[in-house]
Amino acid sequence: MAVLLLVLLLALILGGLGFAVHVLWWIALVVFVLWLVGFAVGHLGGARWYRW
Repeated sequence: MAVLLLVLLLALILGGLGFAVHVLWWIALVVFVLWLVGFAVGHLGGARWYRW
């Protein structure tokens, strides 16, 4: 019984971790697209609204 509970707990942790990593990849993609848009707008407008 204890082994079954440990296996279920491990599956739950790994499943939750996989979902969190998936969500983090989408957040990273959105941030990257926003950075690219800001980079293009900064060069087109000539104004730097950020400091790198």
